[in-house]
Amino acid sequence: MGLSMATAARWVERWECQQQRYAIDRQERCTVIADVVEHMTAGHPRPLVVDVGCGPGALAALLADRLPEAEILAVDADPLLLELGRTHYGSAIHYVETVIGEPDWLRALALHRPLDAAVSTTALHYLCEHTLRRVYRQLAALLRPGGVLVNGDHLCQDAAMISEIAAVVGRRRAERQRAFAHEDWDSWWSAAAADQELADLLAERRSRRLPSSKENDLTLSEHVALLQEAGFAHVGPVWQFGNSQVLVAVR
Repeated sequence: MGLSMATAARWVERWECQQQRYAIDRQERCTVIADVVEHMTAGHPRPLVVDVGCGPGALAALLADRLPEAEILAVDADPLLLELGRTHYGSAIHYVETVIGEPDWLRALALHRPLDAAVSTTALHYLCEHTLRRVYRQLAALLRPGGVLVNGDHLCQDAAMISEIAAVVGRRRAERQRAFAHEDWDSWWSAAAADQELADLLAERRSRRLPSSKENDLTLSEHVALLQEAGFAHVGPVWQFGNSQVLVAVR
């Protein structure tokens, strides 16, 4: 049985709500990422953009809305989240299932020209340092000169005291926005498991070799160093609230 648009809409909305618990000012952060991509692709007809670790694809959908002539690839390993996004957001985005960082993960993208931009939000921290180093190098090689990588994630400061203060600032902001009133990750998945319309997709998900979470705890400066090592000429943060940051790297 196919997934209905109403069901997809309901679960995508719940996904976006629970993600607000984990990404301070999530909507603003995504808007900033879109601002950067729009600026860096100005004058380039039909820019090619990949969203790495897209989940259901809210950021990809925002980019498709902002850049209607762009070709948007939304990439993730989770078939359930991909199908929710595919059903909810429609044909403006091309969804690709692949395990990011695996040796052959880029083959699934079937790229036919250089990337203009690569983006990610609340995803790359799941990659261990060794894998992240490889992914940064691969994306740098795929981007055209002047192309951009934009990563929105929790990137701690190098000084422990400053990082601690930033975390407090972020938590207070989330409390003011009532972000912690939303369900958490485990509650979302438990509720999804009880929805019979998702049963086939959940079974498909269980059959996949999904990546295990080996979260890195790299600081902002360590991310900058890895990106420079990968071949990016200009690297730095352009937005921050607490430890939630948008890091930009220009090829």
